Amino acid sequence: MGAINKLSKQESIRLFHDHVSRGKADMFTSYGMDFIFGRREGIYVWDIDGQKQLINCHSNGGVFNLGHRNPEIIKTLAAAMEKLDIGNHHLISEQRAVLAEKLAQLMPGDIKYTVFGVSGGEAIDAAIKIARAYTKRSGIISAQGGYHGHTGFALAAGDEKYRKPFGPMPPGFSQVTFNDIPALERAMNNQTAAVLFETVPATLGISVPDRAFFKQVRELCDSKGILLIIDEVQTGLGRTGKLWGIGHFDVVPDIIVIGKGLSGGMYPMTATCFNEKLETVFKDDPFIHVSTFGGAEVGCPVALKVLDMSSDPAFLKHVQTVALLFEQGFSRLKSKYPKLIVSIRQLGLMMGVKMANEMCGPVMTKSCYDNGILSIYANNDTSVSQIMPPLVISEQETGEVLSRLDKAFEQANTLLDL
Repeated sequence: MGAINKLSKQESIRLFHDHVSRGKADMFTSYGMDFIFGRREGIYVWDIDGQKQLINCHSNGGVFNLGHRNPEIIKTLAAAMEKLDIGNHHLISEQRAVLAEKLAQLMPGDIKYTVFGVSGGEAIDAAIKIARAYTKRSGIISAQGGYHGHTGFALAAGDEKYRKPFGPMPPGFSQVTFNDIPALERAMNNQTAAVLFETVPATLGISVPDRAFFKQVRELCDSKGILLIIDEVQTGLGRTGKLWGIGHFDVVPDIIVIGKGLSGGMYPMTATCFNEKLETVFKDDPFIHVSTFGGAEVGCPVALKVLDMSSDPAFLKHVQTVALLFEQGFSRLKSKYPKLIVSIRQLGLMMGVKMANEMCGPVMTKSCYDNGILSIYANNDTSVSQIMPPLVISEQETGEVLSRLDKAFEQANTLLDL
């Protein structure tokens, strides 16, 4: 089985340090968080040496919406591997056609075409390319503190901290305060091609916008001939209790970008989905944008199974039920730790705990780890801890998470001396 379970934990750390990232190896070792995924199942992961178990409340930003090694996903991938391989991205494909049709059926409004990719950044790049080509404009407005990936145009649309070390970015990109309509209107001009927002910006601290925000964004875009791109890489596929997070706001974008969870945690797959008028971008040269591994045929049945499972009304109802349990549990925890917990930010199972100051997130990450939870703080607002468990979490497991969080908050409260 190759390198699986062949190395000791210390040897794995040494090789990672010497050949992958010495910075990560040193940081996690110094913080006492040198956890290496070994066994994994459902909402749980175990350290490679079997000594520690964590409940995954990070979920890789939604990659593990359906849990680790979901049996249905494994079965689907195994069957696909019996007959398929990557395929050829230049040619017509049965598998990509079937998957794209399913996406068209599930998308809001008139969104009916899809370009497939491998990473979220690649999918955002495609969305921006489409917007610029269609409008013949170059301006892209995104949110300060937002995150759309680490590649090309996606990097240019993200927060400065990710861009600055790499020198000048392409011109035409600007950022505004999220959930601020006057700021957005001031930033728009006759060279603006598109507005690009995450439905709920995770890296900004699970910032849930006002209910009227996206309707106002849509109206502004329509009045000025600007396209609306919605990044659903983390909020999509049931994370918020609806199939698409933008569904809470009764808005139809021009382009929706999805990823992470579309993989089922087993095969990388992303999708840039757009309405019919934008498909004209590819009319003269249908090869103007290609991705060798985008929509790999062996991965298409996996993504199709993910869509079937995620769009099931019973599945979405379960997410809503569990989300209510978390809402009630967080209310109790906020009352118990009033100096530590400022507020709870939540839309379905996309949850953030806003705490007293910027040190709280890093401290809480370590406290969660010590108490058996994998959770990270929001990198662009370190006062917020992200809580994003797999959507298949049971009601009993929800109680277990809340119990472990209680202990983690108690530990963080003591360490921070609040």
